Amino acid sequence: MSRLDSMLRRLTAQRDGLNWAASEVAGLTGDALDMGLGNGRTYDHLREILPQRRIWVIDRVLQCHPSCVPPEQDFLQGEAEPMLQKLAEDGPQIVLAHYDFGFGVKEKDVAEAARLSPVIASVMAPGGLIVSGQPLVGFEELAGPKGIPEGRYLFYRA
Repeated sequence: MSRLDSMLRRLTAQRDGLNWAASEVAGLTGDALDMGLGNGRTYDHLREILPQRRIWVIDRVLQCHPSCVPPEQDFLQGEAEPMLQKLAEDGPQIVLAHYDFGFGVKEKDVAEAARLSPVIASVMAPGGLIVSGQPLVGFEELAGPKGIPEGRYLFYRA
């Protein structure tokens, strides 16, 4: 498979997974969280599918497309662990989270996701869903929506 086809499959799985998760948490009360703003595509999609929810964003730097800059009060800039701890202290209950932190080195990315899993759990509302590009630990793994190849994107319930 070409890298272009692989990227298209990943982005389609991400979009379909987020849409599925948004419908699954429709009856829950709480906020959303985008871990890893990047250029803002996912955040922009979350704004579209979750217009009634506050969407928190965590990233090391703010370097997204100008149309995707989150409100200052919702953007936690810094390293993941202290920003998640700050969010946990402030008390928001996250019902839908998207995990997209990474260094671009698979082994490092998997280790980081495992290391951050307990602090991610501390911000999640009971029954909340996590859509993730990396394997997390300590959560109930779900099958997710139909049509997404196994392992392409991962789905968890807190």
